[in-house]
Amino acid sequence: MSLLENQPVTEEFVYVAADDELARPLLTELAEEYDSRYGHAWGEPASVELSRYPVAEFSAPRGAFVLLLRDGVPVAGGAFKTFDEQTTELKRIWTSAAHRRQGLARRVVAELEEESQRRGFRRVYLTTGPRQPEAQRLYFETGYTPLFDVTLTPEEVVVHGFAKSLTDEPLDVDDIRRRHDASLVEFYAALPGGRLGDGLGAAE
Repeated sequence: MSLLENQPVTEEFVYVAADDELARPLLTELAEEYDSRYGHAWGEPASVELSRYPVAEFSAPRGAFVLLLRDGVPVAGGAFKTFDEQTTELKRIWTSAAHRRQGLARRVVAELEEESQRRGFRRVYLTTGPRQPEAQRLYFETGYTPLFDVTLTPEEVVVHGFAKSLTDEPLDVDDIRRRHDASLVEFYAALPGGRLGDGLGAAE
């Protein structure tokens, strides 16, 4: 066994700009995964989502972009942007394909929640899609409240909204669900033709 094999692994969270070179593996893998899972089901390549918001949305004070580095190499990461005056919206949650099943996404989500609290936000919100069951499972397991009818199939729900209080106060579910529904109206309106493509339910 070499001396290098005995060296402890160094891990750290670092905050970078969304267009930092360190973030490139995250964005490249996410683009490939979105397109492989959803194709053009949104009426456009699913990876278009990665360029939907300007870099400034993920920079302080309105947002954050974090990477988990293992010996200097990005293995997981994620971001948030401001959703409303008291809420951050998680985006870009990613774990390297070579480092999955190690609980890294859970650690990234916890870090983004803590950073949201440090910035003075009181709750966190996010959406995920019907073809990402592992993401849905993560949020159910980490205390998030679903903003959709859990008796429906993923294809019927399509955009799965979740939210969580970051304080001792209970989540105002009615308020965040109204805001979620309003954001969905804007999202659907921005899609080509104002609706989803085939295979992901209907926007009507």
